[in-house]
Amino acid sequence: MLAKVGPLLVVWLALLGATPLGADAPFLTLASTTSTDDSGLLEDLLPRFRAESGIDVRVVAVGTGQALRVARAGDADLLLVHDRPSEEAFVAAGYGIERVLVMANDFVLVGPLADPAGVRGMADVAQALTRIAEREAVFVSRGDDSGTHKAELRQWGEAGIDPVPASGTWYRELGRGMGGTLNTADAMQAYTLADRGTWLAFQNRTGLALVVEGDPRLQNPYSAIVVDPERHPHAKAALAQRLVDWLVSEPGQAAIGAFRVQGERLFVPRAEIAAQP
Repeated sequence: MLAKVGPLLVVWLALLGATPLGADAPFLTLASTTSTDDSGLLEDLLPRFRAESGIDVRVVAVGTGQALRVARAGDADLLLVHDRPSEEAFVAAGYGIERVLVMANDFVLVGPLADPAGVRGMADVAQALTRIAEREAVFVSRGDDSGTHKAELRQWGEAGIDPVPASGTWYRELGRGMGGTLNTADAMQAYTLADRGTWLAFQNRTGLALVVEGDPRLQNPYSAIVVDPERHPHAKAALAQRLVDWLVSEPGQAAIGAFRVQGERLFVPRAEIAAQP
């Protein structure tokens, strides 16, 4: 079982010099996304890394925006997140050493089985969102500044629509993680944007179906960023770099590519991304 703690507890444990997985083991704190956690990917990868390195990894699983804030405050040693503009700004501001592409998955649009907006099977996510807005079909947004929330807002922008003025009517902002958002979408018979991994791992989806997938704009790259020790001298940059190096190594990339949920591969290793035309 991976150790998961909140940002305040990270600070408390750091002050005590404690580690939840063994007093003598070296450890680092990884701030990552709910998608890497909810999908089960970290539960699969990190024990492999620990077995090879002897390094424990403590996970703070939050939205990308919150993960970046945790790292800016010096409460994490490493990020694994998925919003390129925010990542580049983090590095440019001197909080991170380098943005390293690790893998990618994709987003999907899910909605009620009845599909009241009539978008099932559409190939263009912007056109699908336009139809949802025109018909005022209920859409639930994570509304939590996560990478998925940021991606959702970009897709509305591609459609030329600002849904926020409709908040509280057909557009509902939840401030919740992906699992909670999917539960709400199921209960409200609403549409939402989800990462494919969490969607496949989601068990309570009897009233929902995948309605739009495959649009290239729904690609979702993940990058690792080591927190710069020049900004936060206590940051464990050397340990964090060892995890980054393992993630992009042949064993790490093979483990990412082999990870499956319901027989479906969720994450594409970066070597395959680089090979794409």
